Amino acid sequence: MTEIAPAADELDNRQRIMHVLRHPGVRRLQLAFLGSTLGDWAYATAIVVWAYEDGGAKAVGAYQAVRFITMAVVAPAGGVVADRMSRRTFMIVSDLLRAALVTGAGLIVVTDGPAPAVYALAILAAVAGSPFRAAEAGLLTELVDSPSELTTANALSTNVENVMLFAGPALAGVIIGASGVEEVFWLNAATFIWSTALLLGVRVRATDGDAGQPGPVDEADQAEAGDAGATGFWAELTSGFGLIGRDRDLRSVALLAGSVGFAWGAMNVFLVLLATDVLDSGPKALGYLNSVLGVATVAGGLLILGRLSGSRLGQDLVLGVVVGWGVPLLAVAAFPTTAIAIAAIVVIGLCEPLGSLGIDTIPQRLTPSAMVSRVYAGIDSCMVGSMALGALLAPVLVHGVGLRDALALVGAIPLVLGVALRRRMRDLDRRLAAPVELALLRAIPAFAELPAPALERLAHAADRLQVPPGESVVVEGGRSDRFYVIVSGEVEVTRRGRTLRTEGPGEFFGEIGLLRNVVRTATVTASTACELLVVEQADFLDAVSHMGDGSNALDDIIARRLYA
Repeated sequence: MTEIAPAADELDNRQRIMHVLRHPGVRRLQLAFLGSTLGDWAYATAIVVWAYEDGGAKAVGAYQAVRFITMAVVAPAGGVVADRMSRRTFMIVSDLLRAALVTGAGLIVVTDGPAPAVYALAILAAVAGSPFRAAEAGLLTELVDSPSELTTANALSTNVENVMLFAGPALAGVIIGASGVEEVFWLNAATFIWSTALLLGVRVRATDGDAGQPGPVDEADQAEAGDAGATGFWAELTSGFGLIGRDRDLRSVALLAGSVGFAWGAMNVFLVLLATDVLDSGPKALGYLNSVLGVATVAGGLLILGRLSGSRLGQDLVLGVVVGWGVPLLAVAAFPTTAIAIAAIVVIGLCEPLGSLGIDTIPQRLTPSAMVSRVYAGIDSCMVGSMALGALLAPVLVHGVGLRDALALVGAIPLVLGVALRRRMRDLDRRLAAPVELALLRAIPAFAELPAPALERLAHAADRLQVPPGESVVVEGGRSDRFYVIVSGEVEVTRRGRTLRTEGPGEFFGEIGLLRNVVRTATVTASTACELLVVEQADFLDAVSHMGDGSNALDDIIARRLYA
């Protein structure tokens, strides 16, 4: 009988965080993300300062618009590539390419070279980095061992990003004031090298050649994922959006992410106008509002770490969208005072990490491993594209209807959408709830190397079967179409009338015919009343395809059983 060990899901919040950080691969991934994000935000500030000195506010606006639009367009293609190769390798190539591009831009700035070349290299660096987070999302699912670890790791990443969002520009300001813009370029290049060095030490369950390489998925998703040679790159490119469109929960997440992105983009414009028209202090007030937003966002990130055990990803996402965006913007529209404006910005900052955690984690939990990066990139594109749209339309709205009505219109979008999808997200949380079958499957030693999302999907796919005493579950020579795990009772395994063994709770059978693609090699009969978990062939093969070298444990079991 297999004994069920305590899972990471049962730990308290502090223990969850320490448990995740003790994982060498996850720790290296977090540190790599910390370094490159710090450099990226510092660089983003430096390039804006340089662009303003080069061409004023118009140059800054044009650069930002092109950057966001390009990232939104290119990210899905990068997600396809990340899903088709080792995700770790993809991230390393992205780091090294961006280091070279940023270094090149810095050399042009130092030598007073042509400004268009600096803009071009900056855009190319953004293009090279746009699928990085999608690849990281896929790689993370290969490293963690449970859904709670995945949520905790994403919460840590959210905190890292929030702190770096605040620290990066601050560091850039210090460096620019002390030396010059180009020094920030060198810093960013160095952080990419830092990230590369850490990623080189990340080890996933599969061999390096297969790390991140997806296995087969079910027939519908296989048709979407496709073979590049058979279906063409366009099918690959649109497959992530196809899955988002077919899955109501993923579609809902994409819509909510888009509403947040639109509000973020418009907020960049509104902050300037709030500083000028409401606080009546201009640039000084703008800096103050951005600081308040940054501090509140960091505090919000710390708050989500304190409630990991009670996290409801779907309902928290709705809360972050409605309370974090809709209500504050409508409040400022209704009462445009200094106190309300500051309070609204505090609420936005506190709630933003709550929504981000769901946007990051839900696609990882719902998507087959073979498509995680492209689905993540698809949702990210919805968010970034909406952000660009919000930034472009906000001035038009303000000019057409005034600041207060523009705030009300933008705030109404996340509010109405969040309320409309509230029930959908509640159902999603039930879908994400760990099934009771998960603990039994996790306790099987042969599945120890199975990535957490794949194991969770296997548990969700399992059905229960009651078998009376004396009934044969599988018959020697019969068709191999299912995998079985014993929940309770005992079975007898025979071959050609000879008893081979008896099996009880926690043990399994049916794997030989599925993995070897042969007929049943033995008859299994219920000795007592039994309850079994039943997994269909496609779901079982999809799960074990992600085991990499861990499939050796199943091979050993098969060898022992075949020659018993």
